[in-house]
Parts: sequence; C-alpha cells; structure tokens
Amino acid sequence: MSSVDPNDDPEAELLASPSGDPIALFRTWFDDAAQNEPDESEAVAFATASADGAPTVRMVLLKHFDQHGFIVYTNLSSTKGRQAVENPRASLCFHWKSLARQVRVDGLVEQVEDDVADNYFNGRPRSSRIGAWASRQSEELSGRFELEREVAKYTARYAVGKIPRPPHWSGLRIVPETIEFWNRRPFRLHDRVVYRQTEGIWEKHRLFP
Repeated sequence: MSSVDPNDDPEAELLASPSGDPIALFRTWFDDAAQNEPDESEAVAFATASADGAPTVRMVLLKHFDQHGFIVYTNLSSTKGRQAVENPRASLCFHWKSLARQVRVDGLVEQVEDDVADNYFNGRPRSSRIGAWASRQSEELSGRFELEREVAKYTARYAVGKIPRPPHWSGLRIVPETIEFWNRRPFRLHDRVVYRQTEGIWEKHRLFP
C-alpha cells in the first residue's frame, strides 16, 4: 500500500505529469485512491441538468476511463439518462478524503458504442444483469414486493443461456473539457491546477484556492 501525505508539496506531481496530460495524472491519483481509500474509491458524484437547467446530482461508480472520457453505466430511462439527452453536459466530482484530494471533470455527454456496452454488460454478475431488466430506474415503486416480483419474472425468463443487454441500458461517456485537481493544504491554502482542452490541446493553469 502506498502512503500519501496530504501535506507533502504536490507541486512536482501536478506540474510534471507527462506531456501536460491530465488523464495520466488522474490515473496516478485514481490508483493511489484504490490502495488508500477504504471503501469504493471509484465512487463519484455525477451531476446532470434538465433542459431548463435544473440540476440533479447522485453518486455513481466510475467503470472506465481513458483519453476519450469517463464512463458510467445506467438505465437510459432514469433521470440521469433522460437529462443526458435533454442537456448533454455533465460534471463529475471525485473526493478521496483519505488522501485529501479532489478531482472535478466538466464536459459533454455521449452514449457509448453498442459493443462497449455489450462487453461491459456481459461481464457483470448474472444477478446484476437480471436487475438491469427488473428495475425501471427512477419510476415510482409501490413496495419492495413489486421489485422482487420483477426480479423473479426475469430470473425465470432468463433461467438458462445468455442474458441480452436491455435496449434501455447502456453507458454514458463524459468527454472532458476541463479537469481540475485539488489537494488540501494547511490554513486552507489549497493547491488547485486546472486543465482546459481547446482543439485537442490541454492547457494547464494554477488557481487561487
């Protein structure tokens, strides 16, 4: 397990990330969190907004990230799924309290390719695949029995063989335009570095805390 002192000066790490690449720096911080954060280091606050700009935020799990963006999976009929279509912009906020670090990501939202969603769905536990069929996410539920009845129905329907990915279930990719790294420092004089992407080029700036 790596030990990270939140009071160490992060200047060298923040400014020496390869080729000014925020994804490489995020990977370093994400790997540190996986080793040091006690529970669900991949948890992230995911904020979307309706067409009229009313915001909604919830915790989700990051399932993949690369140079193309950050991917979460959901029922596309859910609130976040509908808002991603109505207003295809979103924000992510990772907070790793054990490391005194935070990362914010702002950008556009797009649905992942079918083969990407299929590959991830087929690798999920069987019970989770059943759950994707059984849950009408964000709709009103009369009681726990209604959900259990739906689970039983789809468990019987897909008792043997492959469980197909529901047409309403896929991934959302947040394509970053800005990525900000925050590291707690004494006396609230925190370190902040923001990367902004313009025409495929990342520009890096330090910010007042």
